[in-house]
Amino acid sequence: MLHGIDVSNWQGAVDWDRHARNGVAFAFAKATEGGRFTDRWFGRNWTGMRENWMVCGAYHFARPTGDPEAQANHFLQVVGQAGGLRRGDLLALDLETSDRMPPHKVARFARRWCQVVTAQAEVRPVVYTYLTFAQKGNCDGLEGYPLWISAPDHPTGRPDVPGPWRRWTIHQHSTRPLDRNVFLGTRAELTSLGYRRRRSA
Repeated sequence: MLHGIDVSNWQGAVDWDRHARNGVAFAFAKATEGGRFTDRWFGRNWTGMRENWMVCGAYHFARPTGDPEAQANHFLQVVGQAGGLRRGDLLALDLETSDRMPPHKVARFARRWCQVVTAQAEVRPVVYTYLTFAQKGNCDGLEGYPLWISAPDHPTGRPDVPGPWRRWTIHQHSTRPLDRNVFLGTRAELTSLGYRRRRSA
């Protein structure tokens, strides 16, 4: 079992050295939200994770009222500006708000966002969501993407899995004082979900 965390601008400056010493093996940092917002701490977090030999993940907070292609391009541009992808890096879509859109439109947005990221970055993104949100149909058609499930009220490694998925990949099991996650596998198994092309010299 690998232990991880996820962070955003709400945490401010993150002590990545300390987390690495305490056994954090992977992490996700918020990069973008919607079509324009960039997390001002993302570049520092991306570097901090890499310097501490963690499996690096970047995530985008979805705003389903916007253009999924524009949001995907914004996300990938910000990741590129922070140093880009290396072998094993993970990308994720944070899908937890409908922005008052009906479920079928939220799901359509998410499917298109994931398609664009997969095509352009050659990474099949992980989808972060929670049980009741998925049960409303907001995640329909996303079963082909790994599930990162938020279930802090369940024992570590034992979350309920909502449809359309049949299994979970990452479990966010705690949100206090920091978002904490687990992956039931090895580092090699986790990085196999990430970027595969070797970085050009």
